[in-house]
Amino acid sequence: MKLVLITPNPKMYNSKGSFKKSLRYAPLTMTTLAALIPEELDIEVKIIDEGIEEIDFNLDADLIGITAISGTTCRAYEIADHFRSRGIPVVLGGVHPTLLPEEAMQHADSIVIGFAEQTFPQLLRDFKTGKMQKVYSPGKIVNLSNMPHPKRALLKKGSYITINTVQATRGCPNECDFCVTPIVCQGYHKRPIAEVIEEIKELKSKHVLFLDPSPMEDSQYAKELFKSLIPLKIHWAGLSTVNIGKDNELFDLIVKSGCRGLLIGFESVSQNSLDQIKKGFNNRKEYEKLIKRLHQNKIAINGTFIFGLDTDTQEVFRDTHEFICQNNIDLPRFTVYTPFVNTPAYKRLKAEGRILSEDWSLYDGQHVVIQPKNMSPQELQEGLYWAWEKTYSLKSILKRLACARCSLSFLIPANLGYRHYGIKLRQYKGIV
Repeated sequence: MKLVLITPNPKMYNSKGSFKKSLRYAPLTMTTLAALIPEELDIEVKIIDEGIEEIDFNLDADLIGITAISGTTCRAYEIADHFRSRGIPVVLGGVHPTLLPEEAMQHADSIVIGFAEQTFPQLLRDFKTGKMQKVYSPGKIVNLSNMPHPKRALLKKGSYITINTVQATRGCPNECDFCVTPIVCQGYHKRPIAEVIEEIKELKSKHVLFLDPSPMEDSQYAKELFKSLIPLKIHWAGLSTVNIGKDNELFDLIVKSGCRGLLIGFESVSQNSLDQIKKGFNNRKEYEKLIKRLHQNKIAINGTFIFGLDTDTQEVFRDTHEFICQNNIDLPRFTVYTPFVNTPAYKRLKAEGRILSEDWSLYDGQHVVIQPKNMSPQELQEGLYWAWEKTYSLKSILKRLACARCSLSFLIPANLGYRHYGIKLRQYKGIV
């Protein structure tokens, strides 16, 4: 039996993907699914990441599996429809099919909702016996113990800046109004620390990237994890909220365990905006102090910012750019406020009649799909372009990196990668 697992790329970004290799890390979804295949089924599996290679639409397969987030959903449906027209069954899973299963079912022979650890092996067994069901949903109990290690050897070599991606936790206890994580993954779940450490050791690398959406939320678990990392003498990067600055013991352990970079969702330089999106635990007054402390400990910052919140005016683009430059944020990233389906933001904006499009291909955080309160959609889109282009001018890059001086061997190519992306962003039209 031949199984092909496909990660689609948004069609507007073409088959080469939206990011250069300097910004592309190996995702875990398909390598994890490959690891879940029961050995007794004798299945030959192939992984295709459309962000790095084109799909052969004449390929030979008995079953196709496709994962989709909102921004890749239209492409996922297009791929699924093609293979089904050839008589090849298709399974759809991922964030968007979990949020809108009825829609996904129109393009698939079966859908997988939520976590697949329990359901995917059963789906394959059912398929082998001709009894594949239309829907597979996980049980209420989530157990992350004894998870198989992802089949990283199936990835196309040399196409990612790193394939050493690891996950220790899933979910997030926070309820930011724009985020799908609390909806798709209810609860906060943790792998046994010993198993995480075992997987990292197996990588035989001194560099690891944690993909956990919010790994610091259980401070006791996080402390034990980072204590266990210290003897490994690795360098790692991951995600965090600003809350790391509120726990001195946790912060010290992050430094001692080899942290060299954190993605932090600052989201806004306005406290009113932070409160609006239910991210009031971000204290705007503490931003500068946290940034300085991270830089003093040689930890680079991938800071994210959202434009188009209800309190934003056209001054938000300039104010955010000035904040970034004044604080030398190493790798800034910008999005527009996007109401992903079934989030509180979606429900509120839908009720207010402010959602302008439900073309999911535009739901990538870079295309305006709402009516902002204090500017036009066109002004919001143009402001996003301006922020990318201004912040990633060569002058801005040199100034920020010269002052921050963190992990320059990574940050220089990463900044140039974002510069390439920001300059080309205007080509990817789609504003409604």
